[in-house]
Amino acid sequence: MATKTSDLLAVAGPRTVAVVRAIADDQLDLPTPCPDYTVRQLLGHLYDVVVNFQTLAARREVDWSAKTDRLTPGWRDGFAAEVDRLVEAWADPVAEEGVSPGMGLPQSTVGLMGLIDLTVHGWDLARATGLPYRPAVEVVAAGHRFMDEMGPMGRQMGAFGPEVATGPGCTELDRLLGRAGRDPDWRA
Repeated sequence: MATKTSDLLAVAGPRTVAVVRAIADDQLDLPTPCPDYTVRQLLGHLYDVVVNFQTLAARREVDWSAKTDRLTPGWRDGFAAEVDRLVEAWADPVAEEGVSPGMGLPQSTVGLMGLIDLTVHGWDLARATGLPYRPAVEVVAAGHRFMDEMGPMGRQMGAFGPEVATGPGCTELDRLLGRAGRDPDWRA
């Protein structure tokens, strides 16, 4: 069975996995558009996001302070397997029902939060390493819906940086990145 969230994650996941698989070991210490993270640190964060959002799909609380070094031998394949598990976890219709016990948000919103992290951090990693990345139109549209609903609160909580203005000729992805506090023109 599939849900709206799992369908979107199934489209977004392989694109971010392709970026992660292509990151070379000598790129791990490069800076990223996410100013507090190097590529290595952002990979660790994104890995935690993918694992923790599986737990959130099961309607259990997550300890976000728990950090695990996930960049151990085979980490690229491990990340791909965890993304598959993420899609599977959100395919259960119960995953989208009700309110998250740990976050106090509608489960459907929590699912979109995982999607936007996967998408924006996929772009962060691609931009930092010079890799191609183009999320699907429907994923970007879902990201805008999420930002409409949660952007201001996310900025207040520090999940997003201040909004970056984008010009009239920008793409929808550029506009989404700007809304998430990213400069679409960022270069290392």
